[in-house]
Amino acid sequence: MLKWSDVLRFTKEGNPEPDRRVEFSESDWRARLTPEQYRITRQKGTERAFSSEMCSLFEPGLYACVCCDTLLFDSEEKFESGTGWPSFTQPVRPNTVAYVADNSYGMRRVETTCNTCDAHLGHVFPDGPRPSGLRYCINAVALTKVDRMAPAGESPA
Repeated sequence: MLKWSDVLRFTKEGNPEPDRRVEFSESDWRARLTPEQYRITRQKGTERAFSSEMCSLFEPGLYACVCCDTLLFDSEEKFESGTGWPSFTQPVRPNTVAYVADNSYGMRRVETTCNTCDAHLGHVFPDGPRPSGLRYCINAVALTKVDRMAPAGESPA
């Protein structure tokens, strides 16, 4: 189980190696994604709080990166944070999410990205529920819900 100390260590010492890498040119990403998906995932945008019904959906399943189909989160780790964005306590595996120090807008935060394709997901904070204490605050536009039948770490497509 990842803790805040692990997140901070990754931002300073480097992230775990992903199982695979997916890379496309910016024009290919634009062609593959909707304008909103591109703005959020490739340009580090943020969707409006409470703009997605995904915040209040808690059915069993997995959540994958909208850009590369890497499985990122399990609904068993999803919780209602009241923030207006889907929130999770842990990624499905320690090497699926990457962590980047984010000092933009006069704040000190930790950005989360897909470790496979570098898509911006959101941020992680140390104010989540026990036992991890983590709150992965993720843009719903960056995620796609997939059937639990897909084995962890494999593309559901």
